[in-house]
Amino acid sequence: MEISKLLEATALYAVTWQQIVMIAVCLFLLWLGIKKQFEPLLLVPIAFGGLLSNIPVADIAAPGNFLGIIFNAGINTGLFPLFIFMSVGAMTDFGPLIANPKMALLGGAAQFGIFATLIGAIAMNGMHVEGLGYTLRQAASIGIIGGADGPTAIFLTSRLAPELLGAIAVAAYSYMALVPIIQPPIMKLLTTDAERKIKMQQLRPVSKREKILFPIVLLLLCAFLLPDAAPLIGALTFGNLVKESGVAERLSKTLQNEFCNIVTILLGLAVGSKLQAKLFLTPQTLGILVLGVIAFSIATASGVLMAKLMNCFSKTKVNPLIGSAGVSAVPMAARVSNKVGQEYDKNNYLLMHAMGPNVAGVIGSAVAAGILLAFLGK
Repeated sequence: MEISKLLEATALYAVTWQQIVMIAVCLFLLWLGIKKQFEPLLLVPIAFGGLLSNIPVADIAAPGNFLGIIFNAGINTGLFPLFIFMSVGAMTDFGPLIANPKMALLGGAAQFGIFATLIGAIAMNGMHVEGLGYTLRQAASIGIIGGADGPTAIFLTSRLAPELLGAIAVAAYSYMALVPIIQPPIMKLLTTDAERKIKMQQLRPVSKREKILFPIVLLLLCAFLLPDAAPLIGALTFGNLVKESGVAERLSKTLQNEFCNIVTILLGLAVGSKLQAKLFLTPQTLGILVLGVIAFSIATASGVLMAKLMNCFSKTKVNPLIGSAGVSAVPMAARVSNKVGQEYDKNNYLLMHAMGPNVAGVIGSAVAAGILLAFLGK
């Protein structure tokens, strides 16, 4: 009897097998982040938030409690994605894209994963499996995972399918963090040994004036042609202009460091709060995870194949490995392109070349979100 009362005073009596499974998943994510160093700035707070949210009885992720407050304040409102885009803008050098504008084609091609998965999610309705049906607005939100852009996925889903926000946020950020695992096999499968060794010409120098004008022109084009994407593009271009103007160094450093770090911590914990067993281990959420990895894989493959197609019509060859950087995971995808290239030639430096499609992917995913909002958000 005393043992029974002792157990009731703890959380042991309330633990479910689903919570045990999710705790194991979170510990695995922590291992990937700490031991394998797979994007620890993302995985560590997400995984720890997941651990907190699966503590029985405490209900830390409930509305009004610690993680619930963070989620409602930053993700439900859509503020955290915009804050992150400001920081991304301040840390991004658009020079490689300005110097080689045709790299925008690779960033655009990678967005094919978004629309292919949208169609796939709608097609799943024909399977008539309980819990796996998605509306058009939900399918659009799932498809955006293919852009490998967590902030954009959260921004779009909060407006089109807020009921799926937790699952899509977890999927988008998990796949962003797992870029070093997911992308290399696809890149190697679609390229030959000779293609992986292609060395690209050095990029031309880009003037300060070009770098200052670029975010302004980009914002104005977006404002007039696709106003639904203006919040994301506006935040991105503001951060970039602060950096490139050279007259607001304190603001630029704050956006790149303290501000970004604080938002990343809060965002990671908030996303992790949706790793609760009761929310995560459902057919609908598991379906989103499967569709998400398919979207990301198609986006990676589309970028690589577009680079191979460009080589058929261009005298100046493009290393197809940088096509995989057309997804929006900055600078993770560019680093992976460079790393895989150096596995075959240690003197082949692809990082700066890969940054062109990588930053084009950031713009491309925001534009894709704007298009989806324009057609489905009314």
